[in-house]
Amino acid sequence: MTLRPLALLSLVGLLTACSSNEAPPPAPAKPATTLKVPAGPGPLLPHQRELSGQLLGVPAGAEVELAVLVIDERGRPQKLLTSTKLQGNGQSLPFQLRFNPEAFPVGERVELRGRASQSGQLILHLPSMRIEQPTTQALGPLQFVKAP
Repeated sequence: MTLRPLALLSLVGLLTACSSNEAPPPAPAKPATTLKVPAGPGPLLPHQRELSGQLLGVPAGAEVELAVLVIDERGRPQKLLTSTKLQGNGQSLPFQLRFNPEAFPVGERVELRGRASQSGQLILHLPSMRIEQPTTQALGPLQFVKAP
C-alpha cells in the first residue's frame, strides 16, 4: 500500500469514529431563578427629593395621574417637573413622586395636581396643592373630589 491511500483510509476511519448516531448529552439544567420585582422605585438617590402620601377616594379601576408643575401667574402649567400614573384599587392609594431639586425654580409657583379618569372620562380631581420648597415631604392623606 502506498502512503496516499493509507492516509485517506486513516482519515475516513477517524471521521467515522468521531461521528455517532447518539444525540449529544443534554446541557446541565440551570436552576430556576425567580425574578424579584421591587415593591417601589428603590432607594432615594442623593440628588433626588420625594413627595409621598396616600390618595383617598379613588375608585377601583380608575386611572390616576399626578404631576408636579410650574404654574404661571394665570394658573396655567408651564413646565412638568415630575409625574406618575397609578391604578385605583378602591382603597388608600400610596404614591411617590421623585424629582431633582435643582430643576425646582426659585421664586415661581410649583403645585401638585392630580386627576382620576375612568373609561377615558374625568371623574375626580385633586385640589391643587402648593409645594413651597424642593425638599422631601410626606404630604399625608390627600382627598380626591368630584370633577366639575
